[in-house]
Amino acid sequence: MSTQVADLPLLALIEQGAPDDILFVFDGEAVTRADFQRKVEQTAGWLAIHGIGHGDVVAVWLVNRVEWLALFFAAARIGAVVAAVNTRYRAAEVAHVVGLSQAKMLVLEPGFRSIDFPAILTDLDPASVPALKKIAIVGAGDVRTHWPTARFDAFARETRPPPVHSTPDLPLLLFTTSGTTKGPKLVAHSQKTLARHARDIADALAIGREKSLLAILPFCGTFGMASLLGFLAGGTRIHVMDAFDAAPALRILRSEKITHSFGSDEMFRRILALTDELKPLPHAEVLGFAAFQPGWRDFAAEAERRGLPLHGLYGSSEVQALFSIGRADVAFADRIECGGWPMCPQARVRIRDTETGELAAPGVSGEIEIDAPSRFLGYFRNPQATAEATTPDGFFRTGDIGRMRADGSFIYETRAGDAMRLGGFLVGPGEIEDELKACDGVADAQVVAVEMGNQARCAAFVIAKPGAAPRESDLIAHVKARLAGYKVPARIFFIDAFPVTDSANGVKIQRAKLRAMAMERIAAA
Repeated sequence: MSTQVADLPLLALIEQGAPDDILFVFDGEAVTRADFQRKVEQTAGWLAIHGIGHGDVVAVWLVNRVEWLALFFAAARIGAVVAAVNTRYRAAEVAHVVGLSQAKMLVLEPGFRSIDFPAILTDLDPASVPALKKIAIVGAGDVRTHWPTARFDAFARETRPPPVHSTPDLPLLLFTTSGTTKGPKLVAHSQKTLARHARDIADALAIGREKSLLAILPFCGTFGMASLLGFLAGGTRIHVMDAFDAAPALRILRSEKITHSFGSDEMFRRILALTDELKPLPHAEVLGFAAFQPGWRDFAAEAERRGLPLHGLYGSSEVQALFSIGRADVAFADRIECGGWPMCPQARVRIRDTETGELAAPGVSGEIEIDAPSRFLGYFRNPQATAEATTPDGFFRTGDIGRMRADGSFIYETRAGDAMRLGGFLVGPGEIEDELKACDGVADAQVVAVEMGNQARCAAFVIAKPGAAPRESDLIAHVKARLAGYKVPARIFFIDAFPVTDSANGVKIQRAKLRAMAMERIAAA
């Protein structure tokens, strides 16, 4: 079914305003609205030439470049789907995302700082990605692969764009979320969910042309994408960093008089550490942050003393980042809590008592459940997981623990279950455990989160096979070669058996006891 461009809510975000308005600044290079629209059309034509059409999936494995956004909006124009691949992923993770999404094309940049994309690609087993037909290369360099390669040269050619062909209600963007045993699930969002949430963000934060955004978060995650789209909806100028670096971030925040930025507590901690000035960012109005590191409250207090307007946030891939924020008109202690008030007035948040199964009263902790226009379509090609994550009346079961406040806002307290927050990302321990169990001499493995040097890291407990003696260094090297660095265990301990407890549902491993054991051994080292 053909659709007029005007009917596509996402493309409308880049069509409002004058052609010579600056939309983005990438590494000091301005991209006007007209420039970007032309790049989107050129990219749509390029995709069509390379066999990508309605319903086809393109996996984008890039840092924050204009090509990333051109591919994204071009996919919206022709009805294709973008699978966002974390640049910190390694072979096993890339294979999982590309294979599960059934991507026909993988787009990558051969060399970026210390990331050796070609080397990672050589470890990608063709059998694990049967739908993959082509590798597209952005920038200079070549890649040796098992697949045909093509140079991404869309901006250098005047290609007639294909007819607009899209359905705003169908999947457009796939984010990864934490896995349980076999890698991350793919969270599907449509143009409608993305565009509606973008406009809600712009309205809630009163974003207009006089504001500005420094985008320091990767586009491959909902945190980076939601903030970028929200400020596009507000018609403001967006300065983009290809990857976060504290020193240039501070320089841009000051020189460009940036009003808004979003990141983790650790990102803002690094920025603040570079200057001794009492009020280093006088133009900043909202610095939205997610608290990932131990000691974040102490940092927030220091930032407040030095004039940084930190606001706590809440979100997830399923309901999108910047789902809610702490308001400026409340006390500091309330403003910095993760949670706050939803960006969308129609969003509904409730708390379910995990013991009774009943809805909890304000002040009582339980699982956070959310229904909102920003809610995902479902887990891509995983209807069972979608059903398990959704209540009968349509609320998303977040798996997070929190409580409502009397004023209608809410507070996120902790993650339910076993998921770990590592490197700013939510990680399922099963993913790391599977890699360890694939090593020679390993019978079983369990992974837990620990605090080391004021950072959240993971530690592993391994049971060796009879007669085997695997070495800690070898196991760590294996995981390091297969998974992102933040997923690599800081320590591996060998034990004869895991601590367990009997329940009505069978024997359960005591992860809390494992965590305590790990902390004791680390402290004694």
